[in-house]
Amino acid sequence: MSESPKREQWASRIGLVLAMAGNAVGLGNFLRFPAQAAKNGGGAFLIPYIVAFIVLGLPLMWIEWTMGRFGGQYGHHSTPGIFDSMGRRKFWKYFGVFGLWANLIIAAYYLYIESWCMAYAGFSLMNGFAETAPKEFFAKLTGDTPNQIWAISTWGMIIFGVCIAINIGILSRGLAKGIEIVSKIGMPLLIVFAAILAIRGLMISPATDSHAVESPMVGLNFVWEPKFDSLTNPAVWLAAAGQIFFTLSIGMGSMHCYSSYLRKDDDVTLNGASGAWTNELCEVVLGGTILLPIAVAYLGLTKVQEMVAGGSGFGLGFMVFPKLFNYWGSFAPLAGFLWFGLLFFAAITSSLAMGQPIMAFLQDEFKFSREKSALAFGAMLLPLALPVAMLHSASFFDEFDYWAGTFSLVVMAVGEAVLFAWIYGVDRGWNEMMRGADLKVPRAFYWIMKYVTPTFLILILVTSIFKPQAGWEKYVASVTSGTEAPQWEWASDGMIGKLLHKDLPLKEGATPEEVAFNQTLKVVRTVDRGAMLAAFAGFAILVSIAWRKREAEGRNTP
Repeated sequence: MSESPKREQWASRIGLVLAMAGNAVGLGNFLRFPAQAAKNGGGAFLIPYIVAFIVLGLPLMWIEWTMGRFGGQYGHHSTPGIFDSMGRRKFWKYFGVFGLWANLIIAAYYLYIESWCMAYAGFSLMNGFAETAPKEFFAKLTGDTPNQIWAISTWGMIIFGVCIAINIGILSRGLAKGIEIVSKIGMPLLIVFAAILAIRGLMISPATDSHAVESPMVGLNFVWEPKFDSLTNPAVWLAAAGQIFFTLSIGMGSMHCYSSYLRKDDDVTLNGASGAWTNELCEVVLGGTILLPIAVAYLGLTKVQEMVAGGSGFGLGFMVFPKLFNYWGSFAPLAGFLWFGLLFFAAITSSLAMGQPIMAFLQDEFKFSREKSALAFGAMLLPLALPVAMLHSASFFDEFDYWAGTFSLVVMAVGEAVLFAWIYGVDRGWNEMMRGADLKVPRAFYWIMKYVTPTFLILILVTSIFKPQAGWEKYVASVTSGTEAPQWEWASDGMIGKLLHKDLPLKEGATPEEVAFNQTLKVVRTVDRGAMLAAFAGFAILVSIAWRKREAEGRNTP
């Protein structure tokens, strides 16, 4: 079969790398990574983190770049077609639906967070947090009220609508004139903003700042000082692997889409590694030098560890940082703007990557124009985004985040690792990856891709499904030490626990209002799960229609 012409191309190599890095660099680099490091022992976290980057992050980056470039040779720019071109069964194109569905569901709530960053940046620049508490501002922005299922804020909805419109407008301009230009502007600004804050944060001194309780170097040393006790703790290993996995935006289908616009012999090894290294620069060097050192300087290490015990860093970044910046005097408004501005650039370069695969699918299979596909993406997005913004965050928002933004990414990554190494074949996959390579990948990665990466992913998937409340480390300790294992109970943040609503416990002595809200929330969650299933079924139907058209036109992938 002759090679299908590509509708678009990246204008430059640097634009491609920055777009890929922007896809990977997101809010998690500056919020989740520092929180995970603090939760898992600081320097004790870095050793497993680096190992996971080598055996999980880099191999999956190369796998996704290679798969995308391969599928693009046959006119496929989204995962249903890319997976179908490499698989041997019809099943694979439907498995590739995850690469459309996850992007749509994640965009529905991710764009909402992105709109918060816009609002916080503007309010900070106006010095609004000098008088208004961040929690009060956040409540007005989201409309969230305890024990109330409806959460509507008129001006919060307006900012959300503006944010959606900005994304659709940029996407409608195409790869070179839209996504690439934003990446070339946004990524350098993000790095500059982060560097300014990191330098200013490290200048905090208890000797000259009466609000500081200790040196920021305490927080920095906590992140960077190696501690080898982590090597025997399975919980730290799983946390490190999970952070690497989610920080690189693996398992979404957006990386496949971006790389599908490469030419047949364009490099994927050096480009893929460059994107990964840029992400790690933003996460480990910049992310690790802002949140923890500044927070530790003003709050103390113990207090910060308590605040990020959940491992997200959201409360620290949105609820605490605006208050801490007030200690910087006249620089406070600009500091707040820089902090939330860099979060906005991190968010928008990621959210654009969520819309592109869906638009590419509509363009490839249904011959939509760029503008029409952008509007279609917006039309698909709104029915899911509106309940996210209008209902309590414990309903659509949290459910979308878990099922699409966490669990499904692992499922898809397991599938693509197996497809690449065992269905398509690691020999063919390796040869495809190395064609036109500007970076000679060590042969050891051949074996890592075949055995270690799939095994690691399956382990992450299994432990996220069958997750005990006490944590796996206590069960491992009971086996190694011969002590009695804890009583089994499903964890509230595991798949089965989520299905059983274990994350919605009622406190003893709950009020009638709390009981009613809990019951309403369970009903709403049933609705949002139905919406997610309907979205997946809708994409599967579109894939079925598209492939019947391909058969009728005689243009099936060989």
